[in-house]
Amino acid sequence: MNISDIAEMAGVSRAAVSRYLNHGYISAEKSERIKKVIEETGYKPSIMAQTLRTKKTRLIGVILPRINSDTISSVVAGIGNILCDAGYEMILATTMNRPDKELDYLRIFSENRVDGVIFLATVFTREHKKLLKHYPIPIVIVGQRLDGVSCIYHDDYHAGQELARLMEKKGRKKICYIGVIREDAAVGRDRADGVRSILDEKLVPELRATADFSIKAGYEKMKELIRRSPEIDGVICATDSIAVGAMKYLKEQGISVPEQISVCGFGDNKISAETTPALTTVHFYYQESGEKAARKILEMLSSKSNTEEQTKLGYELIARESVSDNHK
Repeated sequence: MNISDIAEMAGVSRAAVSRYLNHGYISAEKSERIKKVIEETGYKPSIMAQTLRTKKTRLIGVILPRINSDTISSVVAGIGNILCDAGYEMILATTMNRPDKELDYLRIFSENRVDGVIFLATVFTREHKKLLKHYPIPIVIVGQRLDGVSCIYHDDYHAGQELARLMEKKGRKKICYIGVIREDAAVGRDRADGVRSILDEKLVPELRATADFSIKAGYEKMKELIRRSPEIDGVICATDSIAVGAMKYLKEQGISVPEQISVCGFGDNKISAETTPALTTVHFYYQESGEKAARKILEMLSSKSNTEEQTKLGYELIARESVSDNHK
């Protein structure tokens, strides 16, 4: 079974079948006839032949920092929804949060046959910036902002301010912050700076700690901060996972949340609504960011234009039981 057979059975030209398979223009009536024949025969076009003919693989490389994350799963789901509808496939590459592996995969994808790259970035080293400045194929960055490259990112700074204002409104006086490395501009720097811009003297240097993205790290850093300053009455964490770890430690120590210490995080992942008490957090539009990134890469491929576009998405405060008024 080949294109000629499909064309004969559908009563159309070979060119019409070729346009249909390559998502070109074709009338609705011809498209329906071709589709019917393909469904009835189970015809599968040769990927190799299509690649040789169109010079496109219809493959998009997606570089991820890790796979065991609700946040990243949502982004990937958004990417997949759009690429699938457009007839593209994803190749996923996981870097295990290692910047050197990010650079490796960026080079691998640029040197091998993928049509474009969607990069869920973490940090931008000098090597990252140099490589991305002259990247030879279309690329869209998700979750971080970098001048000169198309990016879909979140309003982390103002989200940090929102949580800080909530803690102030609830009368919390001694608030600690558990963050991540500042080299991660979005999660590590912008969220922390937003919090600090509001809390000022309530967030003194000794009430800050740096963790990784895990529940375990949140647990250990909360232990460290309580030992340093047992009078803490509020905790803002850079991610929900860190916040869940902090709450776990407090619960084990018999410290009630939110009566004694209010706790909140960022991300609104699946576990945040299932904790006891349910976690106050900030919802970011992760799936939408993946969808927008996929649409942008497809636009770049169709227009053959690498025009930079910076898109900042909003957020929503999700107020739950882990933050309450201070009645002390």
